[in-house]
Amino acid sequence: MNVTITDKQLEKLNIFKDLLLLWNEKFNLTAIKDEKEMFIKHFEDSIKGAFLFPENASVIEIGSGGGFPSIPLMIVRSDLTFTLVESVGKKCEFLKEVIKTLKLNATVINARAEDLGKNVNYREKFTVSTARAVAKLNTLCEYTMPLVKVGGLFIAYKGYESGEEVLAKNAIKTLGGKLKTQHDYELSENYGKRTIFVIEKIEKTPDKYPRGNGKERSKPL
Repeated sequence: MNVTITDKQLEKLNIFKDLLLLWNEKFNLTAIKDEKEMFIKHFEDSIKGAFLFPENASVIEIGSGGGFPSIPLMIVRSDLTFTLVESVGKKCEFLKEVIKTLKLNATVINARAEDLGKNVNYREKFTVSTARAVAKLNTLCEYTMPLVKVGGLFIAYKGYESGEEVLAKNAIKTLGGKLKTQHDYELSENYGKRTIFVIEKIEKTPDKYPRGNGKERSKPL
């Protein structure tokens, strides 16, 4: 995993796990309730990409949900600063509670990515954008790449699906990016294959993107 987990970090991961299980009784944060499966499918998967984030990066995460990959990443990479974007208010409350309890360096915004992408306070302001299991790669690019500075990265956590990067080729180019690397890996104990795509922002995103009104999903680039 290219990262050493200290006892203190493991303690924080366990506290996060307990909060996740507690809040999951009231809100649908994750379908996974078995602790072992949670540690592998959520925690390990999130931390697998830790080495891909530049040092001291300002990161915006789209569709934070239960806090993956952001919360585990912040626990093992204290140099990273996160802005968590989530459209569901109750999930934002959960994320704020976790951040407060664990004293993490993060801000939570209750908003939609397509709205922030048009906001001058957020557009092309971040070193890195990231998302995990939110949408197809071509749709994700339109949500996230307008938020990244030229020279920055979009780091997309995806399930293993051969050829997805080919379908996203037009979106990546149109939005000012190029595929830098693809990191394929397997989770522990045969819990499945995963892929992380790293897309570099090489040009400014044209002003008309994101299009909004659901077009990112209904008519992906």
